[in-house]
Amino acid sequence: MRIKDLLTETFMSLTANKARSFLTILGIVVGITSVIVMVAFGQGTKASIESNITSMGANLLTVSPGGQTSSRVGGAGFGANTKSITLGDVTAIRTQVANVKAVAQTTSGQYQVSAEASNTNVSVTGTTADYPSIRSVSLQSGGWFTASQADSSARVAVLGPTTAETLFGSVGAALGQRMRISGQPFTVIGVTTSKGGSGPQNNDDAVYIPFDTFKAHLSSTTGVSTVYVEAASQDSMTTVENDISALLLSRHGIADSADADFRIMNQADIASTLSTVTNTLTLLLGSIAGISLVVGGIGIMNMMLTTVTERIREIGLRKALGATRSDLTSQFLTESVALTVIGGVVGIALGWAISLAISTFSSYHTTVSMLSVLLAVGVSTAIGVIFGYYPARRAAKLDPIEALRYQ
Repeated sequence: MRIKDLLTETFMSLTANKARSFLTILGIVVGITSVIVMVAFGQGTKASIESNITSMGANLLTVSPGGQTSSRVGGAGFGANTKSITLGDVTAIRTQVANVKAVAQTTSGQYQVSAEASNTNVSVTGTTADYPSIRSVSLQSGGWFTASQADSSARVAVLGPTTAETLFGSVGAALGQRMRISGQPFTVIGVTTSKGGSGPQNNDDAVYIPFDTFKAHLSSTTGVSTVYVEAASQDSMTTVENDISALLLSRHGIADSADADFRIMNQADIASTLSTVTNTLTLLLGSIAGISLVVGGIGIMNMMLTTVTERIREIGLRKALGATRSDLTSQFLTESVALTVIGGVVGIALGWAISLAISTFSSYHTTVSMLSVLLAVGVSTAIGVIFGYYPARRAAKLDPIEALRYQ
């Protein structure tokens, strides 16, 4: 049978009963759309997590105390009761560990921050001049405090954009203004670029001041809540992590690493773990959505079996006129594949549009990958072949005499 004749017969068969063909195609459309949207949602979640990790800083190691910590409003900063990480440890890491590009210690706490008639309770972080380069913090106005300002315990502050808007009405109005942290006067010298976040991890709702200023005017804590270490390269991160661990164990007089009073988190390990989790989530979501494709395939088989039954006399006449089994198999298989391909194309377009709408009109991020589109096309075609093969072979095996006598 010529391809032109085959396509013509397929078109006529599918349009002979438009409602049934539409409902059959609809099952495939729903399945393909579900797969694309679910996979896009999973991929978008993965990309968002990776972006957030990257925004924390490049080649980052986080060293934190392993003991008890405390934090209270207007009082001692975070890490006040933790003595396991000291400024001496920070200096040792900076000077004795190879392949360390920069080090920044922090201590923080929740404080009442006010300016004119506005006030808010916000996380105040005391840190160093190297903090923005290590944590990939950029400023949209003003600048970060300098090393000399940090060493002289200057009363200067850098605000997150949310804090700036809360206190001064807008980011632009904050620069150069006076504010108070727990009653102590400070001058705003910069506002950071928005990074997003929520709850205690919201980098936009924060205040940054020099580490020594924090100790001198807000809290007498001698401990360090967190030490951020930037390795010289991605390849050296494991070596730097091991060297820092060995150094701190030696300085703290601890023989067994299992008894360490500190923790070191490798950003690369965190990213790898989260990537594995999100990949599993994507696979799970895709598998759940794939069930609807199986249901759609069953619908195709049901329709094709019904079509074969309705066209038994036609099949008998074709075989009597010389049509071979191969011709009949090709005809019914083409009809089945045509249904799934049409449904696949519509499903891809609809899935893409829904994914785009989710990203545009909600806080969720979706990413439609070319791999998921190609997979959807391949799966829809495979379903057409798999679920259409049995009805096609059944039609091809009919005895022409019995078929012609069929009522």
